[in-house]
Amino acid sequence: MELGYGSGMTCWRRLRDWQAAGVWHRLHQVLLAELRRAQTLDLSRAGLDAASVASPRGAYIPGRTRPIAANAAANGI
Repeated sequence: MELGYGSGMTCWRRLRDWQAAGVWHRLHQVLLAELRRAQTLDLSRAGLDAASVASPRGAYIPGRTRPIAANAAANGI
């Protein structure tokens, strides 16, 4: 069924271009401003995670996981 949005590749290119142009960030800012202006923005139940806000000290990166099984035999051919 054709919905008039173009092929999947066309949609992907548009998404890529809009992301590079900052369209989503700007849209988010405009939406927040409108909600504040209308006094309908309620942040009492808001939450943040690493996808929204970067950690100032970076994430903890554990050491290398040591293997517990024997290595596979080398290919002798």
